Amino acid sequence: MTEETTPRADIETAKTADWTEADFADYPEYPTLQKRWDWFQDQKIGLLMHWGLYAVAGIVESWQLSDEDTWARGKHPFRPNMKQLKHDYWGLAKQFDPENYDPAAWAKLFKEAGIRYTILTTKHHDGFTLYDTQESDYKVTAPGMPYANGKYADLFKAYAEAMRAAGITPGAYYSKADWHHEDYWRHDDKPKGRGADYDPKADPARWQRFVDFVHAQLLEIARNYGPLGMLWLDAGWVNTDREPLDFDTLMPKIREAQPDILIVDRTLGGRYENYVTPERAIPTLATRPTMPWESNIPLSHDWGYVPHGDYKSINEVIDDILKVVTLGGNIVLGIGPKPDGTLPREGVRLLKQLGGWLAINGQGIYGTRGVADALVENAQAQRLFITQNQTHYFLFPQRKVPQQAIDLKALGLADTIGAAHLLGYAEADLVIKDGLLFLPGGMRQKLTQGIALIKK
Repeated sequence: MTEETTPRADIETAKTADWTEADFADYPEYPTLQKRWDWFQDQKIGLLMHWGLYAVAGIVESWQLSDEDTWARGKHPFRPNMKQLKHDYWGLAKQFDPENYDPAAWAKLFKEAGIRYTILTTKHHDGFTLYDTQESDYKVTAPGMPYANGKYADLFKAYAEAMRAAGITPGAYYSKADWHHEDYWRHDDKPKGRGADYDPKADPARWQRFVDFVHAQLLEIARNYGPLGMLWLDAGWVNTDREPLDFDTLMPKIREAQPDILIVDRTLGGRYENYVTPERAIPTLATRPTMPWESNIPLSHDWGYVPHGDYKSINEVIDDILKVVTLGGNIVLGIGPKPDGTLPREGVRLLKQLGGWLAINGQGIYGTRGVADALVENAQAQRLFITQNQTHYFLFPQRKVPQQAIDLKALGLADTIGAAHLLGYAEADLVIKDGLLFLPGGMRQKLTQGIALIKK
């Protein structure tokens, strides 16, 4: 079953109308954001890693804990009743032992795969923390936990250092919800929904304790782990009117520690959603966001590790990348590390294949921007993807067997192109005659071969 036909209720949609970059102009961080947006849009390909207790169980992240999220339990719940499910799920902390975790090996693979930035879970909705927080004992480094004295016990610290050493920008995923925290969910047998199990306005002291906890954890992440590219905040029902987190007080402190960070309070809009994150979706030409954006697309059906996961083919992955980049967006692919700290072989295989393709075609991906709408439509009419930078247009045939010639006149580029060649073969010009760009027959044997058009 493909992800498009499987019902999921974890895909959140935007809560407010799109902002534009100009809407940030009155805020002091605006000049820095302008530079960071430009940097971000150059990166193009990121990787998001959901890792935690749910990998031990082999289930869809921590969603089964929420009584209302029946979709997550489906035909194969972790346990037959909710009381046992929650008891046993919380107990997975005693089994989480990533003894084979090697962040340098991760970084080497990601570098070879052409990944420019990565985002790792610091805490999912279940509250189990993958770094050495001082605000909770429900963490990988707590005394008595299997990996508390492991070589890389502070998993997030080791990850961030390894990524930076490899020239990859690290980012932090953090769920604003915390189903293990007593000031969010009481530890009783009453059914729980996603949100706080009480009205924060009816118990402001309890809610303030939770707000203080979130602030303290996010400041730990910002202050203790070196430069981060993005703070990627999940659980879009938190920090709404019902569950306010007072980010106006917190975020100046975050920016003091991380002046170049992009804050992504995803799906909520406004000042603290510096770029937008359509999930498991690629916009159309008509619906692409006005803000810088990244489509979030897992390599398999699931974000976290699930045994026997349903992985995409490399052709599907490349197709998704080209759809996104044609529209000027980024793509963040998803892979779920296994409970022992290694990466699933299917995902590793895809990343290696992607790296091979990008080694040849990356010039047409990194540092590119979207083209005018009319040019996208003209390219679509000839079944082409198209990107550009200051000196080139780049074309990628959508057909497995491309046409013999591309009509540059119909594309609207006949008068603007001086020469053309296949990506990876700059020394071999392609023939342009009477407004037609002739393609070599061998292209049908290549995996979505890109074509560089040199602007006059």
